[in-house]
Amino acid sequence: MALRSNPTLRQLRLGAELRRMREQAGLGGSQLARALGINPAHVTQMESGRTGISVERLRTIAALCMCVNEPLIEALADIITDRDKRGWWEEYRGRLSQDFLEIAEIEGPARGLSTYTMAFVHGLLQTDAYASAIFARSYPRLPGHEVELRTAFRLRRQHVIRSGSTPFAAYIHEAALRMQFSGAKVQAEQLGALVEASDQPNIAIRVVLFDADTIPLPNENFTYVEGPVEELDTVQADSGVGNLLFDAPAHTARFRSLLAQIGSAALSEGESREFIRTIQKDMERTHA
Repeated sequence: MALRSNPTLRQLRLGAELRRMREQAGLGGSQLARALGINPAHVTQMESGRTGISVERLRTIAALCMCVNEPLIEALADIITDRDKRGWWEEYRGRLSQDFLEIAEIEGPARGLSTYTMAFVHGLLQTDAYASAIFARSYPRLPGHEVELRTAFRLRRQHVIRSGSTPFAAYIHEAALRMQFSGAKVQAEQLGALVEASDQPNIAIRVVLFDADTIPLPNENFTYVEGPVEELDTVQADSGVGNLLFDAPAHTARFRSLLAQIGSAALSEGESREFIRTIQKDMERTHA
């Protein structure tokens, strides 16, 4: 079987979980290879996502590694059986960077999504004009066709929550509600879209006020993605050089704790809706 040159994020995650399973059993790569009757290099290739495995081999590895977490094994088996299914984001491969595709890939099968943003409204809730304004302010400046492409991709991502099948909790700092990327009119329209979105049963929008004193550091803008089992949860965090992805248990536990802190400090959904309406009215008066 030819080795993959560019494994997908799910293929990489499967490999990482195989490695984690082996390490938790205290086995080295050579030991597992000997037990499987394969070359140690093959173990490295499986764990790096460069070659696929069958569900039968997955179960053999789980048994050799003394893994009795059947829900996790079943979730990994689903990744294997879904390997030939192409996500809609594959249409953009070669046109957008890997960072864009990875975000869509982890959001697509999510059991639930929770986000926290401080300077902007999360992409899954952005209007066309707001998203375009953000991309247009990139530095160095992007050409117009790139702004249009990225905006179209971002709006298409929103189907994951607009369909109503994925629970979505958005924690938005007050700064993001007041930050203007293209004037008061665009911001007022964005705030109105937030109010409308908050009426959907699967979408919860809660505001963190300026005076909240139990929130994380200002650079913590992140999305917590719930997998089919907790062991497959993933966190995507923003950085100035691209996406940062975390899936180690210690990291996901840290971000779950951060979400709990933010939730304890945020306004309720009803209070948040009214607060957003108040700012929206102020913005509307500004550009009237």
